[in-house]
Amino acid sequence: MTAPTTSLPALPGGRTEASLYAATIAMGLSAGLYFAFDVSVMPGLDRTDDAAFASAMGHINDAIENGFFGLVFFGAFLATGVSGVSLRRLGHTRAARWTWAALALYSAAVAVTMKVNIPLNRRLARLTAEASGPELALLRERFRGSWTPANAARTLACTAALACLGRALTLRARA
Repeated sequence: MTAPTTSLPALPGGRTEASLYAATIAMGLSAGLYFAFDVSVMPGLDRTDDAAFASAMGHINDAIENGFFGLVFFGAFLATGVSGVSLRRLGHTRAARWTWAALALYSAAVAVTMKVNIPLNRRLARLTAEASGPELALLRERFRGSWTPANAARTLACTAALACLGRALTLRARA
């Protein structure tokens, strides 16, 4: 006698495609956001003085904590995971594998965000109020020296995840 299974059914085909498109769009938005920091925001802030840099980063970090960003940030994770499971259950194993690769890459980007970028943002905000002159310059240098490579890692991970989702879409369309 076999044990009963309690697995959830796959989403119907149209909903699976919708979740895969949603994942792809959210991933593209995430990759684009991080890329914008790499090529314009941080280089632009490099042209400011230390106090303006710290102030601008504080305002950016305050502004990004909103519902739309949260929807994209967490929606990319959820839609990618749901798509992978649903594709597998519908028998689209190759597309599911690409989707799971995207989920792993995006998970790495989320981990970098949680473990590196957010703590650095909070530290900058906390210490900026107490720092001035040379202390502020050192704080900025240390922040930028860690934050920027971490952001580049997020950009690469999200861009690779986007490519994986593009491949999954192609495979699903051929099925």
